[in-house]
Amino acid sequence: MRFIKDGPDIPDRLVQAHEDGEVVFFCGAGISYPAGLPDFEGLTFGIFEALGENPSPSEKKAIDEKRFDQAIDLFERRIKNRPLVREKIQKVLTPKDLSDRSTTSTHSALLALAKSQDQTVRLVTTNFDRIFCRVGPSVRHYVAPLLPIPKKSRWNGLVYLHGLLPENNDAAALNSLVVSSGDFGLAYLAERWASRFVTELFCGGSGCLDSFCQFISGAW
Repeated sequence: MRFIKDGPDIPDRLVQAHEDGEVVFFCGAGISYPAGLPDFEGLTFGIFEALGENPSPSEKKAIDEKRFDQAIDLFERRIKNRPLVREKIQKVLTPKDLSDRSTTSTHSALLALAKSQDQTVRLVTTNFDRIFCRVGPSVRHYVAPLLPIPKKSRWNGLVYLHGLLPENNDAAALNSLVVSSGDFGLAYLAERWASRFVTELFCGGSGCLDSFCQFISGAW
């Protein structure tokens, strides 16, 4: 089925699944590019720049190998000031200007697409920024680590799988962001609140958790 001329051919079964509220939209950093926000690599460099620091040899090696979460973890440990790093993350991921509708059009489209016939919203993001809050203020938000049970009857809203930037300098909220390798370890391996959510949502068990965690860590 094509909804626009020369557009993609959407399988009928996918259209039906969407109408039945069985499709979950999962989005990452790319949707916020139009607002001038970076991907994980850009965030990593942005943190160093905001603090006037250069990566140490071990941090540079992690960056060169695209292990940005580990680079941030090493940096936080080196400067022994995690709260300051988290404040800079908030600064780097706060859009300067959202007055142009093109900067938020993807977010608006996703909120519309993620809504089924019964008005249930099924949307998950690994982003920390608050652009969805701006374009969909009435949509219920679930912010990690307080995640919903991923069942149709119990979940209606937008899930911030790795946390959400607070409106102010809330140290607890900033500390809860899943951005460093240590944070990923807590979320997916030690405390496992993120892994419980994603395995139930995508796998129905633990069989594909390892590959999913690799995807999340590498494609934020």
